Amino acid sequence: MVTLQDILRRQPVWRGGAPSASTARTVPTGFAVLDRELPGGGWPAAALTEILTTREGVGELRCVLPALAALTASGKRIAWLAPPHLPYAPALAAAGVRLEHLVVVRAPGRRDALWAAEQVLRAGACHALLAWLAPVRYAELRRLAVAAEASPGFTVLFRSPQATRESSPCCLRLALETSDGRLVVRILKRRGMPLTIPLPIPVGTPVRALDRIPSPALATRSPAARLRPEPVV
Repeated sequence: MVTLQDILRRQPVWRGGAPSASTARTVPTGFAVLDRELPGGGWPAAALTEILTTREGVGELRCVLPALAALTASGKRIAWLAPPHLPYAPALAAAGVRLEHLVVVRAPGRRDALWAAEQVLRAGACHALLAWLAPVRYAELRRLAVAAEASPGFTVLFRSPQATRESSPCCLRLALETSDGRLVVRILKRRGMPLTIPLPIPVGTPVRALDRIPSPALATRSPAARLRPEPVV
């Protein structure tokens, strides 16, 4: 006879009031204060994470750089899809990111970006995907969530705060803001109860990981060609 306690110990369900003690794979964020609040102690692998920011450069990249540095240090590949500005190589290198393991995928349009994101995830060759997507519908996000199940790493979608009014299949949703010059995180969605109390993140010195030059669209190249590694400049 299977008791309720037996079911809870196997963790097929979670109880409200605290983060779920998930047994799913995760990637440590590099911030102990954040890992303590995330089920499994890090960014969820094989799933979607959304980071909502009111504006570019509020600190969204500083939240993920420690994890990216750790992955590339161990030879894992990471991909950036449709960043709004050119990646700033000196800052990334200073943060510990091994540039030879970074692939930048440029997409001239919304459909190209969605197609490329799905292909990167289904290929399973990258251990992290950061994607800046135009407004997307739930069905499109659901396709990405299914594709992410084949990925060995974590996927972060950077979206605007307006996305909070929309349903999403993501398993983790964070809102970033600044307070007294500090970066704080609100956990809007996780496996467990949301954490709406601001959570200060000790990011230290700001990192300018994106140059302010808009990333040029490669409109004349085919989608398959745009998936080839681009030099980080």
